[in-house]
Amino acid sequence: MKTTQIEAFFDTLKTANPMPNTELEYTTVFELLAAVLLSAQATDVGVNKATRKLFPVAGTPQAILDLGLEGLEGYVKTIGLYRTKAKNLMETCRILVEQHGSQVPRTREALEALPGVGRKTANVVLNVAFGQPTMAVDTHIFRVSNRTGLAPGKNPLAVEQQLMKRVPKEYAVDSHHWLILHGRYVCQARKPRCWECAVAQYCDFSPKVTAA
Repeated sequence: MKTTQIEAFFDTLKTANPMPNTELEYTTVFELLAAVLLSAQATDVGVNKATRKLFPVAGTPQAILDLGLEGLEGYVKTIGLYRTKAKNLMETCRILVEQHGSQVPRTREALEALPGVGRKTANVVLNVAFGQPTMAVDTHIFRVSNRTGLAPGKNPLAVEQQLMKRVPKEYAVDSHHWLILHGRYVCQARKPRCWECAVAQYCDFSPKVTAA
């Protein structure tokens, strides 16, 4: 994708969805962190089903600690890799209570020091909760960035670095939401829906897929 096309690419996505947001359900920064931690290799739909029952009962680090590991597992057992995720979330809650006054830290270093929180999870929290122009490269963003020619890269970090260079500043905060949603609903893995894509004219993918 030519640099001159990137502005129009994002302007088109913004026009269609002026205020994009994560599809994970949460009401506090801690709930966002917990939901993102639970969402690794799982769908947002599946995580939301579990957290709709969990968060009203235990929506703070201390409340989750009070549940105990077995109690927490009972709420998240429908999510893939739930045993590992529950263990990580419990340990994360302990650190938040003991070291951060039950508050979610605002720095990448402190976030990535939490069990189960990698670079992608930290980027989501920094972006969604604190409005930082980070780029959480998931499977959708990785695919869209490579397929369209927006930010080609052989691994998520390479794509992230390309996106940080190529996305115009005025679109930086919301850009990862637009790319995720575009990949989830239009530029899908098995068969991209090019015939209904609003940004097809800026995309390098060829030949374009037809509806038939």
